[in-house]
Amino acid sequence: MKFTAIGAGAIGGTVAAHLARAGHDVLICDADPAHVAAVRERGMQIIGPVEQFTVSVPAVTPDDLPQQLSGVVLVAVKTQHTAAVAQLLRGRLADDAVVVSLQNGLTADVLGTAVGRDRLIPCFVNFGADYMEPGVVMQGNIGTFRIGELDGRITQRVRLIADALPYAEATENILGYLWGKEAYGAMLFAGAVSDLSIADHLEDPRWRPLMLAVAREVLGQAPVPPLPFDGFDPADLDGSLDRLVAFNRGSAKSHSGIYRDLMVRHRTTEVAEQIEVLSGPLTHYVGELIHAIERGERTCEVENLELLAAYERLERRGRPLHAVSRVLPAPLRAPTGPLHGIAVAVKDMIDVAGQPRGNGNPNDMAGPPATQDAPVVQRLREAAADVFALTSLLEYAAGAPHPDIPDARNPLRPDRTAGGSSGGSAALVGAGVCPAGIGTDTGGSIRIPAAYCGIVGVKPSFGLVPVEGVTTLSPSLDHVGVLAVDVATAASVLGALAGRDYPLPDEPDPGTASPPLRLGVLAAQLDDPRVEPEVAAVVRRALEVLQKAGMVLSDRDATPLTELNDCLIDILLVEAWAVHGERVQAEPEHFGATTLRLLREGAEAAPERADAARARRAELLPAATALLDGVDVLVGPAVAYPAPEQNPPVDTPEGEIEGLFTGAYNVSGQPALVLPCGLTSDGLPVGLQLAAGVGADAALLWAAAAIEAVLAAS
Repeated sequence: MKFTAIGAGAIGGTVAAHLARAGHDVLICDADPAHVAAVRERGMQIIGPVEQFTVSVPAVTPDDLPQQLSGVVLVAVKTQHTAAVAQLLRGRLADDAVVVSLQNGLTADVLGTAVGRDRLIPCFVNFGADYMEPGVVMQGNIGTFRIGELDGRITQRVRLIADALPYAEATENILGYLWGKEAYGAMLFAGAVSDLSIADHLEDPRWRPLMLAVAREVLGQAPVPPLPFDGFDPADLDGSLDRLVAFNRGSAKSHSGIYRDLMVRHRTTEVAEQIEVLSGPLTHYVGELIHAIERGERTCEVENLELLAAYERLERRGRPLHAVSRVLPAPLRAPTGPLHGIAVAVKDMIDVAGQPRGNGNPNDMAGPPATQDAPVVQRLREAAADVFALTSLLEYAAGAPHPDIPDARNPLRPDRTAGGSSGGSAALVGAGVCPAGIGTDTGGSIRIPAAYCGIVGVKPSFGLVPVEGVTTLSPSLDHVGVLAVDVATAASVLGALAGRDYPLPDEPDPGTASPPLRLGVLAAQLDDPRVEPEVAAVVRRALEVLQKAGMVLSDRDATPLTELNDCLIDILLVEAWAVHGERVQAEPEHFGATTLRLLREGAEAAPERADAARARRAELLPAATALLDGVDVLVGPAVAYPAPEQNPPVDTPEGEIEGLFTGAYNVSGQPALVLPCGLTSDGLPVGLQLAAGVGADAALLWAAAAIEAVLAAS
């Protein structure tokens, strides 16, 4: 038979060489002049474990392709070059010519439009091969090779061509094979963003949920029943991974052609034509990451798989919790840094270049994009963190959700709130979507959600972390801080935001260290009748564990903190009105009803109230500071009750109780941290709040790490 192979790389070169060796009349056409020259001079060489041979075969570039082609025209170019080949073939085919596509992807429409669908026969090719150098192709294994008509018939021409092609068999469902390959190919595209082999990225349990989800996303779009091949079975995806690992471990081709395009040949991949033409978020995220690698913004590394896994968890766990405001595919970042490989979510009231500052308000979410990153976002990127998502929040961080935007739900109990106003970041961290999130805290908006969601929340010393590019609520009370899975992660992220290092204890049992940690227990907070008895009991049990571990506990009078907390609302209302009052008067319809009510309370509050509260703050600060004399940190409950069903507005009795123990540290500017210390009988987390002196963030984190280690071991 007569064959013309358009594209003589990995697949086209292998098939053409086998056909020529079998005695068929073969012409190779390839766009690479060096490859064509090498084939002309030395023949087409096949190397590898399957077979090794060299065959003489004529080769031309597209400029020298004959004006008329007869017999079988094999198309084996990358999918992105399909349109160019279609144009090359238009009007060139003799009456008896047929076109056989050896391509990955669904290219029938493009080729069929140019040559006629009746002339087109697609193939499914799954043996591994790599272009090594001009004139040399490595065949790594023998895999499934199928050929069939688009309408499902097995015609005489299909039988004849199948007999000639190496390893090929005719099929009645070629589209079923091609859609199966689309799903498997999507997993290969996902794995190619790393430097792992195909077998390694399919085998590692860290990436299995991602791989399965990507495959399911593609299979869900198949218009025909996808078929199994070489271990991949659409009806048994879990088992498929193990079989595919074995299949690929037996191949000399360790990495996909996608990876080789990115890291060896440094050329664009087929991702746009094969993956991005499909619907679904995961394939979109894969495509964006591959494009970033193509542009030189990233390199193939495992950290990209970490990011893709975070996207998969975001879609599966985060969206049902109403925690996601916007997703940021393939975010820009430094290539290396202390947060390399850490996906960080950012509260959607902080500027991220190219994105609107949403503020938990539907009008703002549709507003103009920020022109530059807020300093905290810039510092995250400089530390190599992946700022991958913007998170939901209570409107303007003022204490209530906008009626058109549901508040974030608790990852442990979705019938309960995640807390506010940084509930979206807390929910994502608590759900295991990402290890860290950025929030803001004006009266407890980091620490309260941390307590509700069973994670760590840090409000740093006032002024430690820049607040430029962040929506203001109350300038003298606002803080930017961190929510994280553990103290070590919180310390790393806060260190990047603050531009300093926070070393933590590395002893296996810090509670027995010498000198022992000294805790000032705010006993009156535990005795407050507004604290639910079970919450108080959980905190007391945690304190007993710490004491048994060797930490020294002594009571401290909480009165100065209680009185500082009483100053918060007067300062907050007046300052919030100064920030938002003009807009409230001009566009009251811009705000949700509860937020509007809260802000209008600021208009009714005389400025003298804030002045008096600030004066009282100055009077109380020495006494509050003195509470730390002789102790390393203050310790008390974070919130008086576990996560409620809904966020209570700050101006309600329930809202006042919610912030009973957190607001004082906003007024004083002291660093405060919440970490989980146990669960209620119905499984809701209880938080322990620690505080240190202004500027003593390092000491606070050290103590928190020691306490965390003891509680984890108990």
